[in-house]
Amino acid sequence: MANGSTAAAPASDATIAFELVCSRCGAKNATPGSDLSTRRRCPRCKAELAPMAAPLDVDAVALAAIVISARVPVLIDFWAPWCPPCRVAAPIAKKVAADLAGKALVLKVNIEQQPALAAEFGVRAIPTFIVIRDREVVKQHPGLAMPGTIKRWLATKMTKSR
Repeated sequence: MANGSTAAAPASDATIAFELVCSRCGAKNATPGSDLSTRRRCPRCKAELAPMAAPLDVDAVALAAIVISARVPVLIDFWAPWCPPCRVAAPIAKKVAADLAGKALVLKVNIEQQPALAAEFGVRAIPTFIVIRDREVVKQHPGLAMPGTIKRWLATKMTKSR
């Protein structure tokens, strides 16, 4: 995250807040998915907590919490550690997350750890990029894509396309 803040996905099904760690004082700030794209202040030291600017590895619970409450478009990168094209896609997703901090959220789903999520979204090839806006899939793209292309997907108001 920008300014050294980090985010961690929820630890249990009962938790739907994410932990933003303040880079100044180290305080762990519970943050709902709806606030991951906003600038906030650390309640302890008042330092700025920047919007999430790095991809966040998520499970089904974390994905649902973010997608349901997101105020910005969400990019999901479905990947696997053994997949060479996925290793090429990782820095692309990282660049998009950094460039669009506050304007989009980038999530990563490891299909080996979350096969049901991959099935739910109809992922048949990896990497697969999915854009969700207002709780709806508006773009699904199997294979690699360049950062500029992905940024256009996130910036463009789209109708459903798969």
